[in-house]
Amino acid sequence: MLLLDALSPAPRTLRMFLLEKRLSLPTRQIDVFSGENRQAAFLKHNVAGQTPALLLDDGSCIAEAIAIMEYLEELHPQPPLIGATAQERALTRQWQRRVELNITEFIHNAYHYAEGLARFRDRIPVAPEAACGLKAVAQDRIAWLDAMLDGHEYLAGERFTIADIWLYVWLDFAELVGQPIDHSLRNIGPWFARIAARPSAGASLHPSCKPGGVRG
Repeated sequence: MLLLDALSPAPRTLRMFLLEKRLSLPTRQIDVFSGENRQAAFLKHNVAGQTPALLLDDGSCIAEAIAIMEYLEELHPQPPLIGATAQERALTRQWQRRVELNITEFIHNAYHYAEGLARFRDRIPVAPEAACGLKAVAQDRIAWLDAMLDGHEYLAGERFTIADIWLYVWLDFAELVGQPIDHSLRNIGPWFARIAARPSAGASLHPSCKPGGVRG
């Protein structure tokens, strides 16, 4: 296997997962800021032009961070970060989908259309006029999620899962791209601090991260 990694939030979620799993993979860095992921050498592996991507020994490629996590969890089920039973796995996926569809996709696209506009305007369709609205939706849905977390140590209850990894990394990214969360929220604030205290949180930051720069 070969992991195609980058300084970006989605690859960071996978790095945090690997740290929690105590797994190490051969890795090659992709410079997404220069657009290396949009060049032919990368596209021959992942036609979507996105990181991370996992090249398998048979020459095939698995892309999308969550799909890669699912694959690796099947190969290395301990410690379980998706779940040890069908019910646990379903609940983890439920929470991960809630945060991705309702929160992190809005954060992601708002960044593309605002703070990241100069980088992305020539790569993808952008809608700068939508940025403020997307940021507002994300903040509203964070408050919506907060209200559902009474009594929860982690998103899926007492289990730390990939849902926590996914949300934490994107909220940490959001802090420095004009989308800070309201740390006074009664559940999200303490939850965020709890995840940030895990050794994997700091260790998953890309070596090229600079103070005040994009966190990924």
